[in-house]
Amino acid sequence: MIETVHVPLPGREYDVRIGPGLLDRAGAEIAPLLRRKRLAIVTDAHVGAAHLERFQAALRAEGIDSVALTLPAGEATKSWGPLQQVVEWLLEQKVERRDVVVALGGGVIGDLVGFACAILRRGVAYVQVPTSLLAQVDSSVGGKTAINSPAGKNLVGAFHQPALVLADTAVLDTLPRRDFLAGYGEVVKYGLLGDADFFDWLEVNGPALAGGDMAARVHAVRRSVEMKAEIVVRDETEQGDRALLNLGHTFCHALEAATGYSDRLLHGEGVAIGCALAFALSARLGLCAQEDPSRVRAHLAAMGMKRDLADIPGDLPDAGALLALMGQDKKVIDGQLRFILARGIGAAFVTADVPAGAVLGLLEEQLTSR
Repeated sequence: MIETVHVPLPGREYDVRIGPGLLDRAGAEIAPLLRRKRLAIVTDAHVGAAHLERFQAALRAEGIDSVALTLPAGEATKSWGPLQQVVEWLLEQKVERRDVVVALGGGVIGDLVGFACAILRRGVAYVQVPTSLLAQVDSSVGGKTAINSPAGKNLVGAFHQPALVLADTAVLDTLPRRDFLAGYGEVVKYGLLGDADFFDWLEVNGPALAGGDMAARVHAVRRSVEMKAEIVVRDETEQGDRALLNLGHTFCHALEAATGYSDRLLHGEGVAIGCALAFALSARLGLCAQEDPSRVRAHLAAMGMKRDLADIPGDLPDAGALLALMGQDKKVIDGQLRFILARGIGAAFVTADVPAGAVLGLLEEQLTSR
């Protein structure tokens, strides 16, 4: 059941391997990349407890030695202090430019380790072994690596493509349901931004996918990765089309900042709410049918997911303050905030032609209903 999506970036090609059992095959999958049979692994406490011993056993089966660094779990790890810790540890392990580092974990570990490898010795190869649904369908593919700053999310980073991605869909069974559904927010995003047929499929198969249907999981991860790979190959450094992958993220990043990057709002939950808001704004501006945002919210509701500002616990800033937080978004160009809106399901586009009053009105309406 293992499938492969090839990312054909000239000179930086790599495969994304998708399916159950890849963790136990990791040694055989990674061995062809190694000049010497030694790996440095960075993981977090939760993932390390669940998967590190098994992963290292798979490496030993192929004669590969490994050392591991375990960091605290959580978004706070994606910051300056842990970045320095990872870089200094890799130097202590005498990691050379032609060696390979493994990021074993979710999006936080993948982003942090990818950025550390981008700046270590001006570029060291790394392998992504994503253990969350969100990381498998989104953050492990495409080479965007970053840490957060007090000024905003993912504002310090680099483009550094992995050498290989191993997405073991069986490890998703170990995810808490909330984390799995947060990752599903990114899966839904792919259907909404460019593949209406895929969204149709999710409406039918989403419950089975969440319930553990392995074939459905492999299909959803593969299709998501295919779509991301197609866009990344067209626009690796986000000068145009790649911004489409940020559907829902302009709202999401503001909401994450407003909630202190805490477990009040997981990233994928913010994406789901952001997608619902982006479609609501699109309908408000007359860009898509009124039925489209209703359909988006209905599917999120059917999956038991967050979809409104009212679903976020605790207080939120007012509409003006949320709009100001959007101004720190990476999609701001020449001071102009760009939104990803939609002419319908599967038909997203990037625009800076969005009246601030319409955004404020939508936010105020949502805040009033809390």
